[in-house]
Amino acid sequence: MAIGFQRLLLAKKLKIMTQKIQIEVSNEVLQAIMGGKRVEGSLGLNPSNKKNEKVIGFNAYNRKPYQRPKEQVLFYLEHGRVTESPERIKMYESVSKRLGMAYVGKVLIREAKTASESLKIN
Repeated sequence: MAIGFQRLLLAKKLKIMTQKIQIEVSNEVLQAIMGGKRVEGSLGLNPSNKKNEKVIGFNAYNRKPYQRPKEQVLFYLEHGRVTESPERIKMYESVSKRLGMAYVGKVLIREAKTASESLKIN
């Protein structure tokens, strides 16, 4: 009971002020919000023509998801492939361990040579 009484006294001491505030948002942001999406951004006070009216502007952050550049497969090898991205030439190999380490080593060397020769031709 003591806590409720203290809250009552505190509520009487506080003066509750209400103000009318308008928030300006772009049509794209409004459509995204109405579609159930969240929009991240910042709020700032915009100048208003009327003295008693406060207008807050919402500026959405320009967030774009990272899109990984597509890799083009140059050619396929017996146990892998060679691909080209905008910045790199990549060689991917996958050889079963069951074949033995000596065989795996030979396969890797052979396919590296094949890939090298094919790149020289192209």
